[in-house]
Amino acid sequence: MKNNIDTNSVNSLAGLFSKRAAISPHETAFVQFDAVTGQWIDYSWSQTMADAARWQRAMQQSGLQNGDRVAVMLRNCREWVLFDQAALGLGLVTVPIYTNDRAGNIAWLLNDAGVRLLLIEGEEEWRELKTIEEELAQLDAVITLQPIATSNSPVKVLHVDEWLKDSPAEFLVGEMPDDALATIIYTSGTTGHPKGVMLSHRNILFNVNSGLESIEINTTDRFLSFLPLSHAFERSIGYYLPIAAGGSIVYARSIPHLAEDLEAQKPTVMIAVPRIFERIYSKLSAKLALESVIKQKLFQLAVDSGWALFQQQQGAQHAGVKAQLLHSLLDRLVGTKVRSRFGGRFRFAVCGGAALSPQISRLFIGLGIPVIQGYGLTEHSPTLSVNRVEDNIPASIGRVMPGIEVVIGEDDEILARSPSVMLGYWNNEQATAEIIDQDGWLHTGDKGRFDDEGHLYIIGRLKEILVLSNGEKVAPGDIELAIATQAVIKEVLIIGDARPYLSALIVPDMDEFNKLAAMLGITATGAALTRDSEMMTHLLAIVNHSLADFPGYARVQRIALVDDEWSVENGMLTPTLKLKRGVILEQHKDEIDALYAGH
Repeated sequence: MKNNIDTNSVNSLAGLFSKRAAISPHETAFVQFDAVTGQWIDYSWSQTMADAARWQRAMQQSGLQNGDRVAVMLRNCREWVLFDQAALGLGLVTVPIYTNDRAGNIAWLLNDAGVRLLLIEGEEEWRELKTIEEELAQLDAVITLQPIATSNSPVKVLHVDEWLKDSPAEFLVGEMPDDALATIIYTSGTTGHPKGVMLSHRNILFNVNSGLESIEINTTDRFLSFLPLSHAFERSIGYYLPIAAGGSIVYARSIPHLAEDLEAQKPTVMIAVPRIFERIYSKLSAKLALESVIKQKLFQLAVDSGWALFQQQQGAQHAGVKAQLLHSLLDRLVGTKVRSRFGGRFRFAVCGGAALSPQISRLFIGLGIPVIQGYGLTEHSPTLSVNRVEDNIPASIGRVMPGIEVVIGEDDEILARSPSVMLGYWNNEQATAEIIDQDGWLHTGDKGRFDDEGHLYIIGRLKEILVLSNGEKVAPGDIELAIATQAVIKEVLIIGDARPYLSALIVPDMDEFNKLAAMLGITATGAALTRDSEMMTHLLAIVNHSLADFPGYARVQRIALVDDEWSVENGMLTPTLKLKRGVILEQHKDEIDALYAGH
């Protein structure tokens, strides 16, 4: 059943939250695991609003005033919502921080935004933050969800129970002008300091409404939330949109618990980035490789027959009666078992943040797990386009959403204009002028094209093209995407700009790497194995097998294996798991030079 709130009827995100609580007071809003009792607990909309009101009063008593910035550094949880909604209702500006961000970057961000209050979880976060106590001391206070020891610290630290008052309070929704600032989201740039994207209440409300006009969400829908709420995609589509639609949100305990939480909580919708599906795909492929040839063929037949049925549903082709009967049989043998791992009620996943390989999309869709790609960027609150359930072209990023203008500009760049375009970058007018032109067009930096039916496709990045010394141009992202489908490869970065040929830095999945070595009868172990010539030859063959459909000049001629994983913590990945190319290239300069020695 649909019960959407028209976002034009409210003037703030807190107003949207308050209206949902009035419409659906006793319906389940949020579901969260309680580690103390070991139980999942349901919270209603009215209960959540009452709790947010107490947080709001504590903020008022802390002396916070309209326009002040407050930061939240929590994993996804209901307390994130309480803090955010309390702040939004008072006209405060929420500044989200990734929990795995580095202390130095956090210090810079707090100072740049002029943050007055910071909410963290507990001891683990505090250990990291203690290295920047001088910057934290400039805050009014740090609030913690768990008690922590802070002896001799110059920072004012309060446990949330000290900060909140027990008596009930009224949830306040202040009047907001159309351009009222709601949040500053610092984008995880691949070079330099991140830029603070200023999004207004109206920016986000418009994007939510446009999303609901694109994809049907019902009050019975249950969203599983695990992509960080610091990510604009999860926040707008996985948090604010369910409020407008009246769906409920379940907070996954962690990525390691994701498989258990999917089965236990039976979500219908999930917001995700491609890396999640790539990892599931790799694990499925590795497990399937150990099965008998018959089971492998049955699995592939199930995927192929499911894909044929999907094509028929999309109107692309007609599957005959025999094909449908075959699919029904194979689906009982294979598809239902895979879907049960997702809880058995799964309707679709909206995937964005980067390109998802059509090969991976085909597998999940063929098994009855619809993956719908969308596209956007933080500067657009964030979504621009999305595939529809009934009009899903996996190779595309869907149709442009209602109320949004998109054109293909110079050099095939995707340009967008709508009420969702950000107010600008915080304290950075020059950067704002570089991305939003005088006519209000947002320059995305992505290259794209439309097909004859209006589906939008990404065809590259303006600044991420490698030009080989022979003049050939290569999009490294497409090649990396193809290679990353191999279970033995955890991460890969393609090199070749101004070079005679392509090479690759590879972080292997050591479990799969050791299995491969055993299959080949190679006895070397540890560091010696990653440098074994026979293993390197075999791995290079696997890499180029992945590139069979690419032009000859896009073949990888040499590879080097990296011992240490690339992660957010060591600065090699952005918080949204994108490669920081410049950092990786600098860190592995010697290995790269060796790949081109003599050329």
